[in-house]
Amino acid sequence: MQRTAKIGLGLAALGRPGYINLGHAIDLAGRHEPVALEKHTHGLLDAAFESGVRYFDAARSYGRAEEFLGSWLGSRKPKDVRVASKWGYVYTADWNAQAEKHEIKDHSLPNLKRQWAETENFLGDWLNLYQIHSAVPETGVLSDARVLGELARLKSKGVDIGLSVSGPNQSETIKQAIDTVVDGGRLFDAVQATFNLLEQSAGPALEDAHRSGLQVIIKEGLANGRLTDRNSLAEDHDRLQRLRQHCAKRAVALDSFSLAYPLTRPWVDIVLSGAAALSHLKSNLLASEYCFEAEDENLAVGLGHSPEQYWRLRSRLPWQ
Repeated sequence: MQRTAKIGLGLAALGRPGYINLGHAIDLAGRHEPVALEKHTHGLLDAAFESGVRYFDAARSYGRAEEFLGSWLGSRKPKDVRVASKWGYVYTADWNAQAEKHEIKDHSLPNLKRQWAETENFLGDWLNLYQIHSAVPETGVLSDARVLGELARLKSKGVDIGLSVSGPNQSETIKQAIDTVVDGGRLFDAVQATFNLLEQSAGPALEDAHRSGLQVIIKEGLANGRLTDRNSLAEDHDRLQRLRQHCAKRAVALDSFSLAYPLTRPWVDIVLSGAAALSHLKSNLLASEYCFEAEDENLAVGLGHSPEQYWRLRSRLPWQ
């Protein structure tokens, strides 16, 4: 199967000292202070850009990710990049990796207006895509006429509008987004979803989104580290054993193989690397060189959890 997608860099693990990726504390290696973390982030952005990455994804809730990305863009002035960010979560950890609460979801109109102004301040004219962060049925954000109207207004100013989805009902949310129309025109230009070897349920809905003209962006391609050797969850053990044996036979790194899975779906445009360490970024990027064959596809079919089990296990991952 021919590769069609490209790798982008997501900054969820780079803009704040705490995140749920397995081994996140090891990746930061004590670089927790803002100045040190900004320098580290700039180093990864430089390496990614030099390796051909042109898509960069941040969010208001990723601590200082927008600030770090904005300062990198302003100092490097890179050509031909696409910059995305998200609104809908408020960062509440106050730079404390052991905070009781790291972010709070708020899909209200006042929060949209406030966070848009903050994002615009940090990213300015670099911003190409603005997304609802983690749209889920429970918040009713896709039925809020005032929020949708404001997003349509922003779209009229020249920024693309998208949404990210999460949870066991990703497919239903994607279908609702495809059908969302404001003032006679389709609102959404892109959808970002979790799709990986352990969570494959959104695939058909994402394929529908692609056919409808939406850009398809994949997040959590490594399942927050569960598709790496750092995963010791008993519920993933048998799947990981089969996957490790297959990767050894195919002489490919576990993370490269895992990211190659979404990369080789013909309906995927961008697959985000969430690397917070240079060695991991380099290994992630090797996924672009691996093309899935029939035996790889046969293995992948049996690796997925049910959506309910996958998201239940994800909710247990600790912030670190």
